[in-house]
Amino acid sequence: MKTLLEVKDLSVSFDVYGGEVQAVRNVSFDVKKGEAVAIVGESGSGKSVTAQSIMRLIPSPPSRIKNGSVLFEGEELLSLSEKDMQKVRGNKIGMIFQDPMTSLNPTMTVGDQIMESLIKHQDVSAAKAKSRAIEMLHLVGIPNPESRIKQYPHQFSGGMRQRVMIAIALACNPSLLIADEPTTALDVTIQAQIMRVMKDLQEKMGTSIILITHDLGIVADVCDRVIVMYAGRVVETGTKWEIFQNPQHPYTRGLLRSLPRLDQRKDEPLIPIPGTPPDLIKPPTGCSFCARCDEAMKVCVDNDPDLSAIKGSDSHAAACWMLHPHANREVPV
Repeated sequence: MKTLLEVKDLSVSFDVYGGEVQAVRNVSFDVKKGEAVAIVGESGSGKSVTAQSIMRLIPSPPSRIKNGSVLFEGEELLSLSEKDMQKVRGNKIGMIFQDPMTSLNPTMTVGDQIMESLIKHQDVSAAKAKSRAIEMLHLVGIPNPESRIKQYPHQFSGGMRQRVMIAIALACNPSLLIADEPTTALDVTIQAQIMRVMKDLQEKMGTSIILITHDLGIVADVCDRVIVMYAGRVVETGTKWEIFQNPQHPYTRGLLRSLPRLDQRKDEPLIPIPGTPPDLIKPPTGCSFCARCDEAMKVCVDNDPDLSAIKGSDSHAAACWMLHPHANREVPV
């Protein structure tokens, strides 16, 4: 498959009163055409900042893109002017935000909000934009779209508002859809419906998806490939089967151990990851997960490991000193 998006060595910091928060540190990954890629990790791992940096939506100041490259269809997004970037947002790249109630304009009907991007980016008449808006509401599973197009966001339930956000994001047939925790605060049934809508639309329209989430159950159902982030860095990447069946980083294994399983006994407790993520104002010099890792060695304290390819796979890699051929598992910190 042809590469649609390529992120190279992206670093993003925020200047705050206490110092420099290094939110994203040398993140690299790519997305192929028609592929669904998940970015997972705890809150504060840099997932949303990475996505918003791709869209150039983080305010500057206090944020700074310190270095890196974001190539979309071969074009460098970080060097585009704001005017040119506006031609990309909503047109070539769509984004679904976490909270649809705050992302939708309460003073505009949902129809007007879908039509707005169509009229701006595709230069169509109001009549054609309205017809397309009705079509999109139908595609995302909203009943009676001809009448509901005239309603306001507060007249929709949480799940229906999220469907409207998907309709807005996909109205211009973007090549890439970034979904930033699109099922947050929704019940499990509605979550499944929303993710099925996204998967169906991906198959019908050939849209690539970046799904940002901490719900590994959704990842297993929807995505092709997984990127695990911790403390602003990518610590493991691979296909979903490689991540779920053969996790190589201790953090990835910890995330999977903390999930309930169908084959788990009722009296068998979940195993949480001890401790808390590091302070990114003063990130550790060595492995960021060292303080929480029960497999940590002396080398982990002062040396940050690079991503190492897993033997026998072209797609699986992890950043852990345990993968080094000379790793001494008998010498803990």
